[in-house]
Amino acid sequence: MRFAIIAAGEGSRLAAEGITAPKPLVEVRGEKLIDRLIRIFMDNEAEEIVVICNDLRPEVARHLDRVSREGLGGRSIPLRVVVKTTPSSMHSLAALSSYLDGAPFCLTTVDTIFDEQEFKRYVSDFKQAVEAQQVDGMMGVTDYIDDEKPLYVETDGTGRITAFLDKSDECKLISGGIYSLTPKALVTLKGCMERGEHRMRNFQRALVADGQRLQAWLFHKVFDIDHAEDIKKAEL
Repeated sequence: MRFAIIAAGEGSRLAAEGITAPKPLVEVRGEKLIDRLIRIFMDNEAEEIVVICNDLRPEVARHLDRVSREGLGGRSIPLRVVVKTTPSSMHSLAALSSYLDGAPFCLTTVDTIFDEQEFKRYVSDFKQAVEAQQVDGMMGVTDYIDDEKPLYVETDGTGRITAFLDKSDECKLISGGIYSLTPKALVTLKGCMERGEHRMRNFQRALVADGQRLQAWLFHKVFDIDHAEDIKKAEL
């Protein structure tokens, strides 16, 4: 299976709080965020890892080039890097889409923090569900809400996702920013781009509108590193 990382954000909130490193190179317990994801993806039998980073912080591209040439932790990494500044995560996914077509893939943003063993079970469940032709996608969700603008996830009694909502007094789940999808999703993505849509959450809504079968998979805790204090949370 292929894995993808969106690492093209500017990390402006971290910079405003005194964090000088670009977000992908921020360290949690001595490990760079981008390296942590690459390692975890390799532990889950990644056939290829595709990363997009912006051209505003060239040190990220240089780091990834070194990983591509020298490997990581003694392992050779099947890494493909796209350097491009994009206006949103959805546009970043569009920039990676030609490399993800043709097979199921898993996508995360570079600052997503989750439990590694849960992620391993999640990937295994997705692979099995795809082989059984039961789903078109499996979205990581959590009931741990630590987000300034959470995207609420509405599900039916079977765990199938029925809506993505900006606000909800009833939904207990929010999107964890972990997406496993089949190539059918890229058809929806193309439609979003043609309509001039913005933001990843609009793409997720379009997946539901197109009738794609999205299953929610519950992670105990998932959050993003948006502020300096989040680094301490991640380490804990």
